[in-house]
Amino acid sequence: MSVSARVRRAAVAAVGAAPKPLKRAAFGRPVRHGDQVLHPDMQALLALLRLENPDPAATPISRQRRDLVRADRLLGGAQPIGAVTERQIAGPAGPVRLRFYTPRDLRGPSPALVWFHGGGFTLGDLDSHDAVCRYLAEHAMVRVVAVDYRLAPEHPFPAAVDDCVAAWRWVCENASGLALDPDRIAAGGDSAGGNLATVVAQEMVRSGGPAPRFQLLVYPVTDFTTITRSRRELGHGYFLTEDLMDEFSGAYLARDEDRSDPRISPIRGDLSDLPPAHVVTAGFDPLRDEGEAYAEALRNAGVPVTAHREEGLIHGFATMVGFGTAAPAAVRRIAAELQRGLV
Repeated sequence: MSVSARVRRAAVAAVGAAPKPLKRAAFGRPVRHGDQVLHPDMQALLALLRLENPDPAATPISRQRRDLVRADRLLGGAQPIGAVTERQIAGPAGPVRLRFYTPRDLRGPSPALVWFHGGGFTLGDLDSHDAVCRYLAEHAMVRVVAVDYRLAPEHPFPAAVDDCVAAWRWVCENASGLALDPDRIAAGGDSAGGNLATVVAQEMVRSGGPAPRFQLLVYPVTDFTTITRSRRELGHGYFLTEDLMDEFSGAYLARDEDRSDPRISPIRGDLSDLPPAHVVTAGFDPLRDEGEAYAEALRNAGVPVTAHREEGLIHGFATMVGFGTAAPAAVRRIAAELQRGLV
């Protein structure tokens, strides 16, 4: 690790560990939106991010990808895990990498979570979401299988969907050899990964394939056809910006793509008979309203749903399990819901 990287990591760790009053004194008065108050951890982090890169949307995608991996190392921390292994499987257009996380003290077949990472369908890989996969595995006591699907713009829609469906089928078909309980496998993901997780669930239910036991959807992308109030009001200043969302959607979708296709906007699909779901949103996230609308649409379709808004947090908090107190506590709550969903 370079000297600058060590200094950066030490600075981030110091800010994360600082008590709330010190964060308030250092980073200004509380930030409010309606009756919500931005958590001091998030306010401090946003100030650091603005110093590091004030305009991520103006940054080349190649650097954004490197920055996301670096952020995982800075904000994810050194999360303990029993074992981590990798393998490649045959995908629809070439090999697809999978990473397997086994918690400490776990023996024999166990429930599992197949995890699809976020990153706007454009960023992210197995390393950018390594910390949250370790954290969920350990705190929910499940094996986690992370999927490294193809990214846009090199591989636009439906490449990511095709890879994720293929990976899901492979994991389910090989569950016994992977020490997974085939009747207790969840599909989950954050942001774009939440979109892919519920698209996989829809595809399996409609095709008669192996359906997830449970859906874990963390601030999911669910609707490319509507501009929500939260997107209008929270699309600037809270990490995920409107400019970034436009960049991601432009890379992922062709200009003439039908955005009402349920594989793109799952809220437009037939939601009946989908497996139970837990939907998590963040109060200061432009994706908040579409995630909550999806939870309501699932409920209206007769799907058992629990939903929770982490009011003081921002988009991306799931990968911040090594920073401060608010994000780790939120992901512990997510892990508890996953554990309950796989009983």
